[in-house]
Amino acid sequence: MGRTLENKKEIVADLKNSLSESTLALVIDYQGLTVAQITDLRQKLRPSGAVCKVTKNTLMGIAIDGDENWQPLSELLQGSSAFLLVKEDFSSAIKAYQEFQKVTKKTELRGGVMEGRLLKETDVKALGDLPSKEQLMAQIAGAINALATKVAVGINEVPSSLARALQAVADKEKEQGESTESAEPSTESAAE
Repeated sequence: MGRTLENKKEIVADLKNSLSESTLALVIDYQGLTVAQITDLRQKLRPSGAVCKVTKNTLMGIAIDGDENWQPLSELLQGSSAFLLVKEDFSSAIKAYQEFQKVTKKTELRGGVMEGRLLKETDVKALGDLPSKEQLMAQIAGAINALATKVAVGINEVPSSLARALQAVADKEKEQGESTESAEPSTESAAE
């Protein structure tokens, strides 16, 4: 039994909604994967916020029709297509897919689309090599913490330096005062 027109409209609406929330769409040829393997891929993608949609190319074509951001996706619509729609952490999603692909050796990445640009397999691999969102946040936090530490040390150094300078001046004045006092009695005894 085929899908009804209403069912197809729901699928297209769901695809449009998923695309509107996504920053990256990858197209893979999933031919040869079992349902259990596709389920496994979906589970591996879930922590990164990505979803795997298996749908007909014609329905995806209808979903991207008129949307400049996703229009380059039409060049990848051929054969058995699964669409990995990534919301934010594309690096983790790409790494999860690459790990899955190494294990199964049954999928082939055709390419992807990000910000209206068609991405080749090498471009997608380069995106996957970027640090994850958590790693970037940790690096930024570390840099901010290091800067704050340097500022705090600098601020603490100002009073210490001032105190040392004042002490040096006081010591010098005291030294000069003692030398003038010791010099005065000798002048008085010489006068007597």
